[in-house]
Amino acid sequence: MTSRRLALLLPVVFALAACASESHRTVAPTPVATYMTGYSGPKYTLTIGQFHNSSPYMRGIFSEGPDRLGSQAKTILKTHLSQTNRFRLLDRDNMAEASRENELAGRESDLAGAEVLVAGEVTEFGRKTTGDRWFFGIFGRGKSQVAYAKVSLNVVDARTSEVVYSVQGAGEYELSSREVLGTGGTQGYDSTLNGKVLDFAIVDAVNKLVDGLQAGQWSPTAEAAGNG
Repeated sequence: MTSRRLALLLPVVFALAACASESHRTVAPTPVATYMTGYSGPKYTLTIGQFHNSSPYMRGIFSEGPDRLGSQAKTILKTHLSQTNRFRLLDRDNMAEASRENELAGRESDLAGAEVLVAGEVTEFGRKTTGDRWFFGIFGRGKSQVAYAKVSLNVVDARTSEVVYSVQGAGEYELSSREVLGTGGTQGYDSTLNGKVLDFAIVDAVNKLVDGLQAGQWSPTAEAAGNG
């Protein structure tokens, strides 16, 4: 290559190297099975009780403070129970704010009582990272990040405190990457896997909860069961 051609190409190379690229896209979440399906049956009044992280994850001596995993699970559960279109979901987490808005508007609060509570626990949660090397990493290497979660949901009759139905849901999420002869690359630690796998497990549990309700395996209250 002549020096003249090199002089012409260098500005182009530098211009390409200096360019910044930007892209965006929407990512469709995984909804519950009955999302956006027609339903004309009764909608039972339901609220969410306590949701704890009972797994060893984020519960060591350096993890004191709010139960962030349990709080995240409760928020996800609230969303998916609402998506089922089978319940009248009451939000108890924002009662103080709702009361203040009623006070500012000069109206009385008219709170409804729930027929059932859904209490939950994250019973298992964990992550692992595995990797391999081809010929001591000369030819390539790979990396996999795997997250696993299991949750339990208990339906409690608000009038009697009786557990009328229980389900478990579990999910696994894996992210893999591979570098071969210098092409491609291996991913760094991805913290979003925690939320993704927790969402999968809760969707699985909520689907089972609704399946049991539609199959007549449980009713929200003893009175409803007697009338059913």
